[in-house]
Amino acid sequence: MTEWSPELWKKKPALQQPVYEDQADLDRVVRQISQLPPLVTSWEVDKLKAQLAEAAQGKRFLLQGGDCAETFADCNSATIVNKLKILLQMSLILIHATQKKVIRVGRLAGQYAKPRSSDMESRSGHVYPSYRGDMVNAIGFSQGERRPQADLLLRAYERAALTLNFIRSLIDGGFADLHHPEYWNLDFIPLSSDSAAYEKIVTSIAESLRFMETVTETPISNLERVDFFTSHEGLHLSYEEAQTRQVPHKTGWYNLSAHFLWIGNRTRVLDGAHVEYFRGIVNPIGVKVGPDIRQEELLALTDILNPKNEPGRLTVIHRFGLHKVEECLPPLIDAMQKNNKIVTWCCDPMHGNNEVTEDGTKTRNFDKILQELKHAFRIYREMNAYLGGVHFELTGDNVTECLGGARGLSSRDLKRAYKSNVDPRLNYEQSLEMALLIAREMAQK
Repeated sequence: MTEWSPELWKKKPALQQPVYEDQADLDRVVRQISQLPPLVTSWEVDKLKAQLAEAAQGKRFLLQGGDCAETFADCNSATIVNKLKILLQMSLILIHATQKKVIRVGRLAGQYAKPRSSDMESRSGHVYPSYRGDMVNAIGFSQGERRPQADLLLRAYERAALTLNFIRSLIDGGFADLHHPEYWNLDFIPLSSDSAAYEKIVTSIAESLRFMETVTETPISNLERVDFFTSHEGLHLSYEEAQTRQVPHKTGWYNLSAHFLWIGNRTRVLDGAHVEYFRGIVNPIGVKVGPDIRQEELLALTDILNPKNEPGRLTVIHRFGLHKVEECLPPLIDAMQKNNKIVTWCCDPMHGNNEVTEDGTKTRNFDKILQELKHAFRIYREMNAYLGGVHFELTGDNVTECLGGARGLSSRDLKRAYKSNVDPRLNYEQSLEMALLIAREMAQK
């Protein structure tokens, strides 16, 4: 188990991988990406790992969110700014209410691949490969559009680089300056029933900063920028392999396509290619677990993925759903506590609460998402454990994809602004409401 190299995953069964017609063409693209500059740096990766170690101890809180699946078309300034704004707003609410530092991790700059329940999709008698994200094929339903194309991996790398560059420029330029959180307001925030609560928090922080700077007669300059990290599901293993590098003066292999990567619930096979690949990279990593996970399997995954029991190395992201969280979560926490396993626990209340409306629209019920979170917080308190973070699919755009929320969106409202190509996301209003709920739960002792 100690010897490892980035291509060893090819000797294991690899699930959810696209089938390319021309293997030589794929190899050409992978070689080309492997020679391009890395998207993130090793010291940023190490910094995030240290922060996640503190989240495991209850000293920080992980806020991870973004699109279900990014599209190349979303690589534009307005969309990126809105995603950054809503995550900054949510983190501001949590910091204000809990007095804890928040780790901001976006599901962006790389979330271009998605697992699917079926390899093929059928419509009106036509059968073509399923859409697997913009780095694999196109959303249009034709043979040409659904054919996996290796050059799309290059486009994914380029879009990720453009997105990261813009985010870094915004943050380094003072966009996230806590002296001016009013700059983060989205144009439609006043429509939210929670806007007054958010504005009160903004005013309180601004007044506190002015007071401290007046007393000390010194500007608090380190509040002019924040840490912001990127993440995606490490699904397309050829793409991940291409960006796995050894770094001078450091041991081990870093995946420098993102700061944080996770294994999906569909690909966490103990003897599978994804677990094989993930066990060898230095990055902090996550593993998503659903209702079918058992104590023995989670312990085995932990032994493989974090054999040194290193704080900050492994985040367990559970996605049980409202009706399964009470049954599934306590045994896992108990097993990890009894075996002294150090992980950062994270709740994904989105994926276990999928449902389909009468007209076939895929959606999620916001009230069920809220309730699963509340149950999870209570379970951790009762078991003397820490819920170290949350993982959401959300957007800063004014979409109507999830039922409920402050405006009480119904199935009739979904078609009005349903934009996701894959899974439904929380909109700006629901995300703000979610942050206020998390803040209240974290404030409980």
